Amino acid sequence: LSELSDYIDWTPFFHAWELVGSYPAILNDAVVGVEAQKLFNDAKSMLRRIAAEKWLVAKGVFGLFPANSIRDDDIEVYSDAQRTRTLGVVHSLRQQMQKPPGRPNFALADFVTPRETGIVDYVGAFAVTAGFGTDEAAARFVADHDDYQAIMVKVLADRLAEAFAECLHKRVRREFWGYAADENLSNEELIKETYRGIRPAPGYPACPDHTEKWTLFSLLDVERHTGIKLTESLAMWPAASVCGWYMGAPQARYFALDKINRDQVEDYAKRKGLPLKEIERWLAPNLGYDP
Repeated sequence: LSELSDYIDWTPFFHAWELVGSYPAILNDAVVGVEAQKLFNDAKSMLRRIAAEKWLVAKGVFGLFPANSIRDDDIEVYSDAQRTRTLGVVHSLRQQMQKPPGRPNFALADFVTPRETGIVDYVGAFAVTAGFGTDEAAARFVADHDDYQAIMVKVLADRLAEAFAECLHKRVRREFWGYAADENLSNEELIKETYRGIRPAPGYPACPDHTEKWTLFSLLDVERHTGIKLTESLAMWPAASVCGWYMGAPQARYFALDKINRDQVEDYAKRKGLPLKEIERWLAPNLGYDP
């Protein structure tokens, strides 16, 4: 936990307390600077106790898999580089908004080499948490009528989970996958995502379909390895948890899917083997039509 603390992005911490501004400038802000500094001091003090007294436990699992894109928008994941067995299929969605000439409509599958090239590519998957022990720690503060500290420990658990994702991604790039072995970035540069590769998460702008977590959890056997579970609504438990994909292509970038049309949603439902109405429910915020 002490190591993960060095990777914390503090700006969302202040946003969680409804203080608007970017770290570290917010600490000297004319309006909220004094309150921000007090919050920051309290957080750093609690972080030291969390690590020293082991209030929380961080657990994670990741995997790197041979893979190729297929049928334009899907990614097959294989058991080995000879592609003797398909372990799963990652389904991606493609932007459908009007763009100026020369600007493509992205899908995550664009960042993985097509199978017909004969070249085996790779993708990764991960699931991490810093949330085990959060509820118990918060309950102790609530019992003492200290709601402020109860909220603080939950916010810090969230920040530590995100820090775990950042730390692990760095090690994957430099050591385990190794495509950026000479990378040497500061934490500020990591936060600005100046590294090569991306780690898009199911449920977020580039891949808003939470049901893709089923594939990720199956590939990694997440629950057995970490104890992280999916709820019926496909939220992760403990709440302070993060999962996603690793893509290392130099051209890989984050994007927002935005609105998509009925033709793609119908095709996507067929590819996933799920009823159209169920897919429309999961993709409701992204539908460019009234189902």
